[in-house]
Amino acid sequence: MSGPRAIIFDFNGVILDDEPIHCATMQEVLAEEGYRLTEEEYRRDYLALDDRGAFAAVLRKMGRPATGPVLADLIRRKGTRYRARMQEAYRLFPGVANFLRAAAGRVRLAIASGAHRDEIEAALVRADLTSCFAAIVSADDVRRMKPDPEIYRTALDRLNGATPRPVPPIAPSRCLAIEDSMAGVQAAQAAGMPCVAVTNSYPAEALGFAEVVVPSLAGQTPGGLWRAATDGARGAPGRRKGR
Repeated sequence: MSGPRAIIFDFNGVILDDEPIHCATMQEVLAEEGYRLTEEEYRRDYLALDDRGAFAAVLRKMGRPATGPVLADLIRRKGTRYRARMQEAYRLFPGVANFLRAAAGRVRLAIASGAHRDEIEAALVRADLTSCFAAIVSADDVRRMKPDPEIYRTALDRLNGATPRPVPPIAPSRCLAIEDSMAGVQAAQAAGMPCVAVTNSYPAEALGFAEVVVPSLAGQTPGGLWRAATDGARGAPGRRKGR
């Protein structure tokens, strides 16, 4: 196999460099509720969760009920702050735009992210990358978040639904996932997809169970990552087999 038939990307921490903003805005909202959230705690416990899951987990830790109206208010307040910050601090990770545009001309691309759809779509429009993706699956589209594989399975189903017939459906084993968190890697692998982990959010040691670990997508190619993930390649610069 010379390359994948599809690539599914996480968004925050892989394409958009906004995890520090998610952390800061969550800290601000929780401070108003009397809870001090540290950056270490955010990365350890909440980075891989969507807003609803993260706030619900903190409320449980605080001994407070995570009711629908309470969660909706916290999410709204964080979203307002996030959108304001992103007007000033928007940026993609180095090399990502070039990687996406090159990959889109070869394979089908999708996003599987715990972010909200409006945040994803606004960022893609701003970066002029919307046309690169055949499918977007967000926190608004699934019931179970990573490490559950539902979001990756849904993204692949949508890619297959958008693929002209009579092309054979894309099997999970021919789909490459790109992630930045442990929960994300677990979700992709549970969906039957080889996974590349990028060390944008966690050190390589924490992500070592991924098929491939790289420091950046800059200078990478879909074919090169695929070969490293599927043929046991070792020793290439910036790559490490996780098992």
